[in-house]
Amino acid sequence: MRFPDFLTRSIARRLFFTAASLSLAVLLVASLLLTQYYRRSAEDVFERRLEVYLRAIVADVSLSGEEGRSGPGQLGDPQFELARSGWYWQITRLDDDVHEIKASRSLFAAQLPKLADLGVAAEAGGVRRGVARGPDGRMLRIVERVIDVGDIGIYLVQVAASAEETEHDIDRFRFALIVAFGLLGGALAVAAAIQVSYGLRPLRQLQGELAAIRRGAGDRIAGRYPSEVAPLVDELNLLIGANRDIVERARTQVGNLAHALKTPLSVIVNEADAAPGPLAEKVGEQAAIMRDQISFYLDRARAAARAGAIGSTTQAQPIIAALLRTFEKIYAERGVSFSGAAAPELWFLGERQDLEEMVGNLLDNAGKWAAHEVSIEVAREPDPAGHGRFVLLFTIDDDGPGLAPELRAAATERGRRLDETRPGSGLGLSIVTDLAAAYGGSLQLGANPRGGLRAQLRLPGF
Repeated sequence: MRFPDFLTRSIARRLFFTAASLSLAVLLVASLLLTQYYRRSAEDVFERRLEVYLRAIVADVSLSGEEGRSGPGQLGDPQFELARSGWYWQITRLDDDVHEIKASRSLFAAQLPKLADLGVAAEAGGVRRGVARGPDGRMLRIVERVIDVGDIGIYLVQVAASAEETEHDIDRFRFALIVAFGLLGGALAVAAAIQVSYGLRPLRQLQGELAAIRRGAGDRIAGRYPSEVAPLVDELNLLIGANRDIVERARTQVGNLAHALKTPLSVIVNEADAAPGPLAEKVGEQAAIMRDQISFYLDRARAAARAGAIGSTTQAQPIIAALLRTFEKIYAERGVSFSGAAAPELWFLGERQDLEEMVGNLLDNAGKWAAHEVSIEVAREPDPAGHGRFVLLFTIDDDGPGLAPELRAAATERGRRLDETRPGSGLGLSIVTDLAAAYGGSLQLGANPRGGLRAQLRLPGF
């Protein structure tokens, strides 16, 4: 069975839709069966009533010849006396040429059609049952029988009645059934919604526990879960523990590698310094480049390991406040002011030192180029990738000369300096780009609407 797209995205909708569909199908089938059963029962009762009248008339006809009466006596139903009431009886003599007819007053000089002429076969006992159009245009249910009273004669006895009363009863039953099943269907829908909500509560609890771990409020999934969910919880706890172990091993290996490489590099540099000359100068130069490369990639490996850790969170407000105070002092001599703030409820999903390094590099770069002012704003917005997540948008503006569009991509390249007169190594923006990418974020350079450069840093947060 293929579900529509709006159902496949939600287990709750799928379960509710399935339960509601099955309940609706059961109710529809039950209503059809009950209506059909009630119709047959009502028709059987109606026909038995006609047969009772038929037997009474047959008995009266048999006695009428013996007692000299002219027809059946009182049947006990006044409808046979009312003109065109829909209830009729008729007695037709078949063994004479005249075919004398006696009928109830309700026929009002009209005649009933004969089922034998309409091709209706007789049942055991000679009784025929059928439906035919009566003299008033209504459909009548007719019961007839031929009786032989010996010397008195042979008669066709007929009793007919309109089925409207039965149809009205069936319609009333159908309406009552629809109302009752409608209420029952509504109750079943509410019960299904409650059942789905209660049944999926462990999954919502699991979602809350995972969100707490992602925010750093916990380190494992706690609580008791049903037997169907408990294996998943155990596997997730093992996965979280394995992730933590991998991160710790990565940090340890990075540290060991850093120590293992520093000693040989120091020996090479010392040997080069001890023997001055062109070769030693070249060796020292290349050793310095190697040291920078090792430091850069080791820092990047550490950042990638920290970014892969589960449960690391950092509040943005104190970081922003501390950095603004620091750079306000650093650039006080140039008269550059730093302003901005972050709301207390904004958190970065990552390590504190990484957030300090990324935002610090951007503020430092803005301070170098700003004429008078640097500002920072922090906002939360939905993650473009979806899944109900959010990102923090750090917007750093300066009132400096800005940067041409064709140079913005080059500014984030490692070691690329667009102006050698400014202090720095050209690594700041590239470090921010690499760190942001490690966390699944991004850095974009654009134009400040008030003049200058605008740097927008997007990072996972909540």
